[in-house]
Amino acid sequence: MNGRSRRAVSVLGIAVAGIAVALTGCTSPASTLQEEPVTLASGLQSPWSVVVLDDGGALISQRDDGTVLERTASGELRTAGTVPGVVSGGEAGLNGLAVREIDGVRWLYAYHATGDDNRVVRMPLTGDHGALELDADAVEDVVTGIPRAANHDGGRIAFGPDGMLYIGTGDAGQRERARDRDYLGGKILRVTPTGDPAPGNPFGTRVYSLGHRNVQGLAWDESGTLWASEFGQDTWDELNRIEPGGDYGWPDHEGRAGAADAIDPVAVWKPADASPSGIAMVDGTLFIAALRGERVWTFDPSRPDEEPWEAAFTEEYGRVRDVAAGPEGGLWLLTSNTDGRGQPREGDDRLVQPAFPEG
Repeated sequence: MNGRSRRAVSVLGIAVAGIAVALTGCTSPASTLQEEPVTLASGLQSPWSVVVLDDGGALISQRDDGTVLERTASGELRTAGTVPGVVSGGEAGLNGLAVREIDGVRWLYAYHATGDDNRVVRMPLTGDHGALELDADAVEDVVTGIPRAANHDGGRIAFGPDGMLYIGTGDAGQRERARDRDYLGGKILRVTPTGDPAPGNPFGTRVYSLGHRNVQGLAWDESGTLWASEFGQDTWDELNRIEPGGDYGWPDHEGRAGAADAIDPVAVWKPADASPSGIAMVDGTLFIAALRGERVWTFDPSRPDEEPWEAAFTEEYGRVRDVAAGPEGGLWLLTSNTDGRGQPREGDDRLVQPAFPEG
């Protein structure tokens, strides 16, 4: 075991020790630590995003068919509905999900592609847990006109601690416009729940940060700092600490350039080791899903000058598309192996709680 892997086991062991204390007496399979991984849902088709619900269930987006699945707290997998207007192709389709209750109405927010653009919509999420339904007849546009292409479509959305909606977009192949404040591609957008530019945005528009190639993950640490994972091109993938109005340099800079006109990433990887996707903060540790790398990287935001280290479940689950903080402080992984890129792994795509190393 190399030094980085030993560090991974150490950090994960600390996290698991804390989780185990919280889970004493808990018998739910989704939150019980054990030696073997627990499959929470299987038979998924091109899953892209998982949102954990307050009852211990989850919603999962399927990119290619626009379906939103509910994994109930009891373990059932059912269809909650289909987001209307989804036109999939390449990396575009139904991507990120977020859930927010506003004035007594529970809304499902979805980032998806149409034939012309990427957009964020919302619709009421009705019914009780275990029987949730999308009210597709009441869909509302939140942000439209996000550029769409076969690749570099972004797609991650999340509500921040400030109650605003953050949207990660890709440059949609128009790399020269990623630093253009008037172009919605290659950005992190920050909007109100109805899609207006959020108060306090640096340019008075929806744009919060710029100079991104393809934002894939959004998460906040305990201090309220926003972190974002990003696909690089051929040399470096990135983990960035996001500052309001920050310019992250793409396409003029990739990785740590030390340039005066851009903010350097805090961490970088070779694409073969990462291709980072969704990220999640669990018990003070940032977990970063990796597609090509077929692993999950971990990062301690309180020690940003140290490199990330590899988590213990390297290559156990194949391509990892998303990670989420599960109930009671656990970690959930969403795999992405059956999306047409190579041969599906045995067991198909699934939502799983991984087996942690002993602390």
